[in-house]
Parts: sequence; structure tokens; C-alpha cells
Amino acid sequence: MGPQTILAMFFLACIYGDVMKIDTTGASEATAKQDKLTIKGVEASKKLAEHDLARMENYKSIITKVGRAKKMDPAVIAAIISRESRAGAALKDGWGDHGNGFGLMQVDKRYHKLVGAWDSEEHVTQGTEILIGFINAIKAKFPQWTQEQCFKGGISAYNADVKNVRSYERMDVGTTGDDYANDVVARAQWFKSKGY
Repeated sequence: MGPQTILAMFFLACIYGDVMKIDTTGASEATAKQDKLTIKGVEASKKLAEHDLARMENYKSIITKVGRAKKMDPAVIAAIISRESRAGAALKDGWGDHGNGFGLMQVDKRYHKLVGAWDSEEHVTQGTEILIGFINAIKAKFPQWTQEQCFKGGISAYNADVKNVRSYERMDVGTTGDDYANDVVARAQWFKSKGY
């Protein structure tokens, strides 16, 4: 790795926070049951991410490109794709969530004008921009929070909106599985170890 690559990785980690520094309890029992896992927590999140890795590799170049362009950690984008659509495996013709969620990152058609094909760079860009918007909204709502706390809060809001985030400790209450940010963060930490 050259100095420019190291600098670029450091730069990515510093824009919204370092996902490796975010505390996480991982997946709930309900989320772990998607793959019939008998474990929960961080270990379950790692297993869920691992089950998606082969499919995720199909999108790695898009994820990396969008991450670089939007200054978002590609591991976080991969983790959201893993959680939202199981890297496309949970979708039917690009749709999920009872026909409301579109694409790898499950952009909700009720709140957003959809762009691109379900597995396109345009779609991943849109989903990443939505995430960034939520992170910024959490920063405005909780100006006393650290960068990493705002990052995690933005991830929670990606699933259940800013109004659902009322405190740091209970930010996932009301998210799908009551574990969204904790599961995504744990998956992101695992994807990071796989070169995302």
C-alpha cells in the first residue's frame, strides 16, 4: 500500500467517523434467525455478512467507486446492502419491503424519486446520499454527540428516520429488529476486514 492509498483510507475514515471505533451489540435474535443462526450479537452479524460476501463481490467496484466519490466508508455501504437486500438475494425483480423498497440499498419509493437500475452505480449513489443526509440531520439534532455517535445515529435513521433516534443508548428501538444500526456497524466492521 502506497502513502496515497493510506492517506485516502484515513481520509475516508475521518469524514463521518471511523466505523471501527463505533461500539456495537450486533444483530438481535430476530435478525439472526433470517439465516437460522442460533447465536446473536456481533458474531451473528459477522455470519450474516459472510453469507452475503460472494454476492457482494459482484458490486464491490461500484461500492468502492461510490464510497470514494461520496467520501463514505465502502464497508458501511456494503453493510447496508447486506442488511437491506442480502446483496440482492432478498429482492424480486429489484424490489423488496412489500414493493416499497427498491434496489440493493432499498430506497423507499414513498419518500424518494428512484434513480438508476436496482443494482446500478446511480442507485448506490442515491442510497449513500440518503445515508449522508441522515448523518447530517443527526449531527444537527445532537450537536453534542461525537462524530462516531452521529455516524451510528445516521445509520439508525436510514432505517427508521431521524425522529426515531431519541437517545444514543436506545437509538435502535423502533428499527427493524430493534438492532439496525448495531447490526449494520458490526457487519461493516467485518466487511472492512475483507477489504471494503
